[in-house]
Amino acid sequence: MKKIIIALDGHAGCGKSTTAKAVAKSLNYVFIDTGAMYRAVTYYFLENEVDFADPTEVKKALNEISLKFVFNPEKGLGEIHLNNKNVEPFIRNMDITSRVSDVAAIKEVRVFCVREQQKMGEDKGIVMDGRDIGTVVFPTAELKVFMTADVKVRAKRRLKEMESKGVNTNLSDVIADIENRDHLDSTRKESPLKKADDAVVVDTSGLTIQEQVDSILKLAKKKL
Repeated sequence: MKKIIIALDGHAGCGKSTTAKAVAKSLNYVFIDTGAMYRAVTYYFLENEVDFADPTEVKKALNEISLKFVFNPEKGLGEIHLNNKNVEPFIRNMDITSRVSDVAAIKEVRVFCVREQQKMGEDKGIVMDGRDIGTVVFPTAELKVFMTADVKVRAKRRLKEMESKGVNTNLSDVIADIENRDHLDSTRKESPLKKADDAVVVDTSGLTIQEQVDSILKLAKKKL
């Protein structure tokens, strides 16, 4: 059977990563969490006090960064490693979440990450989620899906996810963060969040995760 590239774009907190993981597992495809890549870069920048506004510092830092996904058999998925260190436990907190859109808006960072993402998709058979997968990273992807949901629904999901990981916050703060990320993602100069012309829109507001997965698998099987 031929393999395809499935590009899942959409707003923060609408279930992209969870859905993408399940779709990839069902199809025996590789799941690539591009958000984790930008979070790992953000983590490196914060840990090393890199000045986001200084292109020279940014370029120097990127030259010192190596990113790869390493399969964790216990979890059944790949985890992001930064310079051969598993940083998954450190990149999902509010400190990273509140700064990742700023870092992702930097042209040099996007060029760096997009190049890495395109390498990962050379053999197809991947499910990749992000903001610009169907428009910039893989504009010729066989299946493009744009996921969205009501902001309060997204915030409640994100809050539940964070609480399950022991992160203390509240709904109003999460709503404010998501609204800010939506604004930054859709108005940034470099690769803004937008629906590809040939993407299928999936509103997940009233859908369970399984229903989201099933709807995208149905679309994928039509392409296959």
